[in-house]
Amino acid sequence: MRAGEKVREFYEALLAAWGPQGWWPAETPLEVCVGAILTQNTAWRNVERAIENLKAAGALQVPALWALPEQELAELIRPAGYFNVKAGRLRNFLRLVVEEYDGSLEQLFELPTERLREAVLAVRGIGRETADSIVLYAAQRPVFVVDAYTLRLAFRHGIVDLDADYETLQEAFAGSVEKDVAVWQEYHALLVRAGKLHCKKQAPVCAGCPLQKFLEEGEPREPF
Repeated sequence: MRAGEKVREFYEALLAAWGPQGWWPAETPLEVCVGAILTQNTAWRNVERAIENLKAAGALQVPALWALPEQELAELIRPAGYFNVKAGRLRNFLRLVVEEYDGSLEQLFELPTERLREAVLAVRGIGRETADSIVLYAAQRPVFVVDAYTLRLAFRHGIVDLDADYETLQEAFAGSVEKDVAVWQEYHALLVRAGKLHCKKQAPVCAGCPLQKFLEEGEPREPF
């Protein structure tokens, strides 16, 4: 089976097995942005605790969040880990919104997709996966988000080489599935679930995986 065909078949198989994932869980676009920045190098349950702290403090709006002293912000997001670093990254993102777009996420999100992605990527401390999560889930634009789970799964199924860079991996999926925001959101969430449950770092648990039937002879199974 060719790589592009695999990518299309994977989506159908995962969706049929697990259904919609309801991801990204957030009440507002700003909450998505905050969550995308906080989830770097931590479990989502820790991000949820940090976001609850911000909500309890009445700080989950751009003006209130920007008005917080950085140390106070860091304390509120402490459950997310690396809280001083992440407080700085949040402030950097907020500075973009406040100083260049009058404090309005809506104005920022009016940019054409590629310019929006470039603007978010230019924020110090925000990498490609985080930027693309913001663009896809908060701005509702068609940018395919890939991560370590995606690379691990794609490598083990012979879709990309292990040394594939972010853009190569992204194109392998975005170029093979219809360009649709809802589909790309769902696919990303399904790939994350597959990576967590089955395509694990040290040893894949292929039994019971919806993608097991796509395994081909000679594809790598070693630790990733």
